[in-house]
Amino acid sequence: MTRRGWLLFVALGIIWGLPYLLIRVSVREISPELLVFIRTGGAALILVPIAAARGEFGPALQRWRPILLYSAVELAVPWLLLFSAEQRLSSSVSGLLIATVPLFAAMLAWASRSERVDARRLVGLGVGIAGVAAIVGFDVRSSGLLDVFALFVTAFGYALGPWVFARYLAGVPPLGAVALSFAFCAVAYSPSAAVSLPRRALGASIVESIVTLTLVCTIGAFLIFPALIAEIGAMRATLVTYVNPAIAVLLGVIALNEHFGVATGIGFALILGGCVLASRPVREGKAMAPPAVSEP
Repeated sequence: MTRRGWLLFVALGIIWGLPYLLIRVSVREISPELLVFIRTGGAALILVPIAAARGEFGPALQRWRPILLYSAVELAVPWLLLFSAEQRLSSSVSGLLIATVPLFAAMLAWASRSERVDARRLVGLGVGIAGVAAIVGFDVRSSGLLDVFALFVTAFGYALGPWVFARYLAGVPPLGAVALSFAFCAVAYSPSAAVSLPRRALGASIVESIVTLTLVCTIGAFLIFPALIAEIGAMRATLVTYVNPAIAVLLGVIALNEHFGVATGIGFALILGGCVLASRPVREGKAMAPPAVSEP
């Protein structure tokens, strides 16, 4: 890998590991609905004019129906569930559970028969599930099980989004499609955001978290990820998925003093190991579905 490739890889790993901390801080003072609106609305304000100037927004508008579906499964529903869950779950646990995206992507690929099942992948799925059980069983109270389920739905949405895009939006300029997706989400959440405005001035840390989440972790990541793919290839670029949860855990422990025990460490290792086994391509079989990368 070139020096530029390493820089892009490390930068994206940090950028996609950072949101869990920023979300955890932000939802202390604003509602999940308002945070979804701010993040998607801010991204739309910047990306829609850029897409229009490049002539990529018009073609996306012509395919608005599948883009609306993509917006729902990749952004609108997952982000609301993730932001809501982080009002109670730690950022580190949230990051580790979202790391199950490759497991859901593998199951989706098998279910749609775009890939075949082999013994290695079944083992990987089992190992990953064991890691989830270790984390949930030792680090999550019974009152948080509903939030855990919400994060699993979020992870499934992150896996389903690329599948929907590849199946129904082939040929649509990605910038135009993503910009329109952000605009759809912002419009959809504007009524709930309007009735959940904070009643007092937000603290400096909250404002900084929201701005960083929007500008760096959303817009910045969208600009860096295609550059990373162009530099090192799509399959190698998806390895950043295995860096994100480590960054999320590290930041949660350092910045928020979150607990990281033996069970969490074991669960972390099992989840990542299971993801590696379950998502590795087979040498023979049907064409692979596009790899899923979890953008929190």
